[in-house]
Parts: sequence; C-alpha cells; structure tokens
Amino acid sequence: MILYGLKSCDTCRKARKSLENAEFRDVREDGLPKDVTQAALVQFGDALLNRKSATWRGLSEAERARDPLDLLADHPTLMKRPLIDDGGTLYLGWGRDTQDALLG
Repeated sequence: MILYGLKSCDTCRKARKSLENAEFRDVREDGLPKDVTQAALVQFGDALLNRKSATWRGLSEAERARDPLDLLADHPTLMKRPLIDDGGTLYLGWGRDTQDALLG
C-alpha cells in the first residue's frame, strides 16, 4: 500500500498513523507518478484537484485552464490528499468510507 500526500498535511498524518504498514511518499519531494495520476483522474475526475487550496488560489485563470495532468505534474500539492494506492485500488481522502474500506 502506498500513501501519497504531504508530510505537513494533518489529514495525511492521521492516515499514516492508522495505516502503519503503508509506504508514504511526499508528493512535494517525490512527485506523483504519471500512471498513478492518470488512473486517479479517470477514477475521481475533477475531485482529484483541491480547488480550495492556497496553491489553486494562487494560479492565474490561464494556469487553471491547463490539462489536469500537466497541472499536477507542475504543482503536486494541488492534489486532494491523501491518495492511497492499495494494490491498484485507489482511494481519495481520509473520509469514513476510505477508513471503513481499509481498516475494516
């Protein structure tokens, strides 16, 4: 299991604490693999982009109109967090549904 997120994100910290055996990858340092980004975009669509983030608010209208794959490649902190890859099954966020699916 791989958890993609940010070290400084409180939600990611909660997920990491609960998923002790998950490998953590900081998207600010390591980026997000293109194949994972593509699969997440197919599954989650626009929900993958955190439009409430400071990063999003700092983008120009022209930047916001770019392809989401390119935006996430250039600004990985735009991703809603955490993104969890559990053997090819993706989960977005750390809501009750994700917790129930991963923790039982």
